[in-house]
Amino acid sequence: MFSFFRKKTPPPAVEPQVAPPAQAPAASVVSAPAAVAAPPAPSAAPAPEALEVGASTEAAEKKSWLARLKQGLSRTGSSIAGVFGFVKVDEALFEQLEDALLMADCGVAATQKILTELRARVKAERIEDAAAVRAALARVLADHLRPLERSPQVPAEKPWVVMIAGVNGAGKTTSIGKITHHLSEGGHSVLLAAADTFRAAAREQLAVWGNRNQVSVVSQEGADPGAVVFDAVQSARAKGVDVVIADTAGRLPTQLHLMEELKKIARVCGKALDGAPHERWLVIDGNTGQNAVAQVKAFTEALQLTGLIVTKLDGTAKGGVLAAIASTCPVPVLFIGVGEQLADLQPFSAEEFAGALTGV
Repeated sequence: MFSFFRKKTPPPAVEPQVAPPAQAPAASVVSAPAAVAAPPAPSAAPAPEALEVGASTEAAEKKSWLARLKQGLSRTGSSIAGVFGFVKVDEALFEQLEDALLMADCGVAATQKILTELRARVKAERIEDAAAVRAALARVLADHLRPLERSPQVPAEKPWVVMIAGVNGAGKTTSIGKITHHLSEGGHSVLLAAADTFRAAAREQLAVWGNRNQVSVVSQEGADPGAVVFDAVQSARAKGVDVVIADTAGRLPTQLHLMEELKKIARVCGKALDGAPHERWLVIDGNTGQNAVAQVKAFTEALQLTGLIVTKLDGTAKGGVLAAIASTCPVPVLFIGVGEQLADLQPFSAEEFAGALTGV
C-alpha cells in the first residue's frame, strides 16, 4: 500500500508508423483465387471477476488494516465512546469528553483546542444527538491531525539518504526492515548502513533484515558510526543505489554526548554527499505518552527532524499523543505501526487515525 514508493517508469516510446513502399504491378499470370482467410475471432472480454480481483484484494487489505488500527487504539476508542452512551448534549458531556481526551494523552493545549472547535461546530450545526457529536469529534480531530500528513517521495537524484534515530526499544531496526521491504517492492535499490555500533547485536539484527530483503548492508565492527555512514553513501554513489537508510544507536534526549554523536553523523553524511541526509526520521514508541513530545522536541533541536514513525499502537497505546504533537511540535507523521508483520506498518492518515481513536 506504499504507492508513493513505487518507482515511476516513463511510458514506452511510440515508434512512428512508416507506410510500406508501393509494390510493382504483378505479372499477368492467371492463378487460382487464394483462399480468403477468416477474420480473427474477437478476443473474449475478461470476466468481470478478473477485473475486480486487484481492487477487491486492495479493499480487503485496507479493511484488515483499519480493523487492526481500531483494535490497537481500542483502549482510547472505548473510553471516548463510553462518554456518548445515552447522554444529552450538555456541559456534562463536554466535561466527560475533556477527561477522556486528557486520559488519552492528548495534552491540555490540544484538548482545549479540540473542544473549542467541537463546541463551535455543535452550535453552528445545531447538533442535539450524542452520536452526531461523536461523529463531529472525529471530523474535528481529523482536521487537527491533518497537518501531520506527509507522503515521502523518492527523488530522481540518487542516492536518497535517510537517517533513522530514536530511543532504545522504540523499534528503529524493525521499522527500517519494513520500509526497506516496501522500497524494494516499489522497484528501488536500497543499501543499509549499520551505524548503531553501541548496542549488542544491532549489526546482526540489521543484517537479518538485509538478507530478508536481499539488500546490502555496510557494517564495520567497532567502527565510528559516522565512518560507517560515510562509506555507505560513497558506496551507494559508486553503485548507483537509489536509497541509503542509516540505522543509528538508540539514545535518550538527556544523553547529551550521544545526541552530539547524532549531529556528527549528520555532518559526516553531508561531507559524503551535499545535502545529505535528505531525511531525518525519528521512531517513537506509541506507549510513551507525553514523553514522546519531549523526544520530538529534543531530536528536532538536534537533527531538524523531517518525519516521525510511530510504532507499537497495538493494544496498550493511547494514541492521543499525536494530537499533542500536532499542537506543540508538528513534525509530520509518515508511518504508524500496529504490529510485527510487514503489513502492520502503513502510511499515516489523519482521517483513519481519528476514526479509530474515537471509535467511529
